[in-house]
Amino acid sequence: MAHAKREIERKYEADPGTRLPDLTGVSGVAEVLDKGVSELDAVYYDTEDLRLAAASITLRRRTGGKDAGWHLKLPVAPGERDELHAPLEDDVPAPLAGLVRARTRGAPLVPLVRLRSRRDVRHLVDGDGALLAEASTDTVRAERLTGGDTGTVEWTEIEVELADGGDPAFLDTVGKRLRKKGLKPSGAPSKLAKALRDTGWRPAEPPEEDGTAGGRVLAHLRKHTGELVTHDAAVRRDLPDSVHRMRVATRRLRSAFRTYKKVLDPAVTGPVADELKWLAHELGVDRDQEVLAERLTARIDALPVTLLLGPVRGRLRAWDAAGRTGSRGRTLAALDSDRYTALLDSLDALLADPPLLPAARKDADAVLARAIRKEHARLSARVDRALALPAGHDRDVALHEARKAAKRARYAGETAVLVLGGPARRFVKRVKAVQKVLGDHQDSVVARATLRDLAIQAHLSGETAFTWGLLYGEEEAGAAERERELPGVWARASVPAKLRK
Repeated sequence: MAHAKREIERKYEADPGTRLPDLTGVSGVAEVLDKGVSELDAVYYDTEDLRLAAASITLRRRTGGKDAGWHLKLPVAPGERDELHAPLEDDVPAPLAGLVRARTRGAPLVPLVRLRSRRDVRHLVDGDGALLAEASTDTVRAERLTGGDTGTVEWTEIEVELADGGDPAFLDTVGKRLRKKGLKPSGAPSKLAKALRDTGWRPAEPPEEDGTAGGRVLAHLRKHTGELVTHDAAVRRDLPDSVHRMRVATRRLRSAFRTYKKVLDPAVTGPVADELKWLAHELGVDRDQEVLAERLTARIDALPVTLLLGPVRGRLRAWDAAGRTGSRGRTLAALDSDRYTALLDSLDALLADPPLLPAARKDADAVLARAIRKEHARLSARVDRALALPAGHDRDVALHEARKAAKRARYAGETAVLVLGGPARRFVKRVKAVQKVLGDHQDSVVARATLRDLAIQAHLSGETAFTWGLLYGEEEAGAAERERELPGVWARASVPAKLRK
């Protein structure tokens, strides 16, 4: 994978000929060092319909300066991006192209804009000479290479980039000084965005909600389709919690299709929901392995050393390494498949031409409240069935089904929060408590099956299985406690009065 770093910066508009104001008086700055002037030449790449630009992603090939090469910048938050570097070569490096595959989907990446900059650099350092930030005055000449208005645009800007590991509050302090000197924050998040804007490109604006059920549901679908695609790059980079977040996005989309069958035609959404189920399953292999390993590690860490008999930690590490290798490969294979690309295309097509039914034209309030009541009733039936069964395998299965219903009810509530406000928010909180109890119970069921397998492996290898049996007993006791806890938590999970009408 390409080298990556977190880029935190602020940009300011400046008139031609502007010089960087004196920053030696800024709190923490002991000296401003002149690092000279460099000439930078960068060509930015995108699809012909600007899919990367629409997502505030930049991909460039740059020569000159200290970091010549290919750079891919992925947005994290306003003023923050993850910047990935790859060596200088003629074509887009495969690792970087792979990270934007969910955006490009086979469309070629072509030269879009050429930016030539004269960069005058200063280093802001503290009393020990440690770098706090790099401030530069950039004189930029941008040339549009494809699409839009041909020709060039020129401007000057001041950029302040935080040093690695620095406190972002320092940039705010510097910003106050720059604003006092008459500089204004840039209206564009990047040089590429400004070049595109000044040559005629405007990103598409999402449609405004109109107060109808269809409008609210489609806004929900757009949000989580966007999150699905955004988390794709994070999963490929193997970032913490990325698989979980991507999997949640698939579940929320699928749940919305199932919950709002009166709003969106299930004949159209059904096949898409099936493909989302497939993707969630492929992602689940990796995520389930991660969750289970963390749970068992925590269990072992909590035991006194005197109860850790045999190579317990080593066996768990070996089990986890073997499982992660297979699950990681399976996840990446799914994301590189034509089936996944087709799923993303089908989501885009559905949002572009939604299969709205008559109920979509009704006020969102009534439709969303009805959906909450319906999902709560489904959850109620499953909880009652589970609690009526004796402890054992059948009850475990029934509680797992109730857990899935709790998630679906929670998602229905979250979809309605913007419309129904406090009552929907309270419903989400109540159902989330039920989901937590049921989730911990199911995690215990899965953990016990794995602990049994590890105990068998230890025994067959001539090791004592004492510790694995002890952990099994702890999980069994914990599951029993969750079952005793459930009735009380469930009794508090009623639908708020304002949503019962």
